[in-house]
Amino acid sequence: MTKTLKHTGFVAMAASLAACLAGCGGPQERDLAHADRGYQNQLIERLIDARPGDVIEIPEGVFAFDRSLSLNVDGVTLRGQGPDRTILTFQDQVQGAEGLLVTASDFTIENLAIEDTVGDGLKVNGGENIIVRGVRVEWTAGPRTENGAYGIYPVQTRNVLVEDSIAIGASDAGIYVGQSRNVVIRRNRAERNVAGIEVENTIGADVYDNVTTENTGGILVFNMPNLPQPGYQTRVYSNHVFGNNTGNFGHAGTPVASIPAGSGIVVNSNDLVEIFDNDISDNRTANIIISSLHSTGYSSYSVQDDFDPYPEGIHIHGNRFAGGGDNPDGLELQGLRLLIAGPLGRMPDVLWDGYQDVSKHVDGALPDDLRICLDNGEAQLVNADGPHDYAAPALATDQHRCTLPRLPAIELASAR
Repeated sequence: MTKTLKHTGFVAMAASLAACLAGCGGPQERDLAHADRGYQNQLIERLIDARPGDVIEIPEGVFAFDRSLSLNVDGVTLRGQGPDRTILTFQDQVQGAEGLLVTASDFTIENLAIEDTVGDGLKVNGGENIIVRGVRVEWTAGPRTENGAYGIYPVQTRNVLVEDSIAIGASDAGIYVGQSRNVVIRRNRAERNVAGIEVENTIGADVYDNVTTENTGGILVFNMPNLPQPGYQTRVYSNHVFGNNTGNFGHAGTPVASIPAGSGIVVNSNDLVEIFDNDISDNRTANIIISSLHSTGYSSYSVQDDFDPYPEGIHIHGNRFAGGGDNPDGLELQGLRLLIAGPLGRMPDVLWDGYQDVSKHVDGALPDDLRICLDNGEAQLVNADGPHDYAAPALATDQHRCTLPRLPAIELASAR
């Protein structure tokens, strides 16, 4: 038997969320009849005139915008009165794509909501020392391909803290940190996105104490080719990842469009990933998926010569699994479940596509530090045999019974 779920706080939050969704009749676009349309120019002017050290306070209310906001001054704080009290809605947006685009360092945004942007909700591009705290980004009509791609979106940043925030309805990732260094993502909630939380091509990230549910995939740790840097060293721990079974509504041709509904935690082509002390349950394809670029459909595209498509140094230990794997997404995965578990069984908690870099083998096997290690009680791992067209999938738990050194914590001066 796998370990029972432990984090009662997470379970209570999940129950409260489910009750709200059942009682509220599902997502509905915000009624803008009483929105304040006159505040737009005032806030635009304050952002243009901002100076380092400024704190821009936004009052309580619903404020309608028809164009993007931008900030390019270092050392500014943008502060609302709470994510359900200060609401910036872009439902009538006709100019620009993002809700707010920031190209600055030492930036803090807190206690407000950004709703219904044409493109990304909050994008921070190329800054250092970024804090996103108590921010809600939502597409209020629910999951739709027409929604913006990213909710909270720091990219090419350094020293990033995303905490106590909410992302709902993104057609790519609710909370995404890409091509960055030194990142902490904690105590957030991501629901009804394609990817709940995604760390991509990022060096050094801690993802913990988050809740991801009703996404297509709960938490993703990816490396993609043709980007400025490969990512490695990510810890995913103490999260509650459950019921991520929403059908994939991502744009065709994007990497997340290949994620099967029912994916809990997914590692693709990334190295040095430690997954531990999580509650992972009821993700219908598999609770954890470990894969290479070769099984995503993107390996046939032009890829730079030095890109490493194989996940290596993956350490899975001390997680609590329940349910899941009982109704995988798609005929091929359904067939895999039948071969491995029979008509009434479920997929093992860890699904590996089976690809590894044989050029690194020593005496017929990968060196210890490059292995996928499962040290998680009675949890099982299946090798899907991708290199041989999935012809002979089999349980491979015993071959992956090992441990790896623990990864170091990410230290941020802002993560207090």
